[in-house]
Amino acid sequence: MVQIVLAEDQSMLNTALAALINLEDDFEVVATFADGQTAWQFIQAKQPDVAILDIEMPKMTGLDVAEQVFQHQLKTKVIILTTFAQTSYFKRAVAADISGYLLKDKPSDELMATIRKVMQGETVYDAELVKNMFTKTENPLSQREMEVLQAAASGQATKAVAAKLFLSDGTVRNYMSAIISKLGVHNRMEALNLARKNKWL
Repeated sequence: MVQIVLAEDQSMLNTALAALINLEDDFEVVATFADGQTAWQFIQAKQPDVAILDIEMPKMTGLDVAEQVFQHQLKTKVIILTTFAQTSYFKRAVAADISGYLLKDKPSDELMATIRKVMQGETVYDAELVKNMFTKTENPLSQREMEVLQAAASGQATKAVAAKLFLSDGTVRNYMSAIISKLGVHNRMEALNLARKNKWL
């Protein structure tokens, strides 16, 4: 029996996924979590066969958890299940040696097939993401610059972005100027549009 942990902060999706997976004779969902930190604590203590992780969760993201699993060399195989087709996320997941990366718009039977392939030692990446790795423009922004741009994506003023990232207004303005310069655009809106077009956000 393959023991599986689910970490997804949307409770309805968490429950639905667990029910679907438990319909399989050879799978058992042994725990579900709504945040990355408690999921990581369980994974570290129990080392289930597979951990299916969302990316954006409270306390620790799915990528944070995947990196901890990799650094501690645990036997748990990590599958990222997300709505985000961002090459930056995908690259970070690959660097953490994850076993699978799927988008949530895929049929449920594809997830079941991925779990079985992963348990057989295969690595399964979403074809769209692999294609994006080779066709999209390389992101020239640093991780911190991407954090500033991501925070600005909600349309918040510089002061609100600064408060969210624990930075000064001036520092945020400096980051934004660097972002605009690196991307060769004229303003924040053009920077956001370019980042979205290239699926960096």
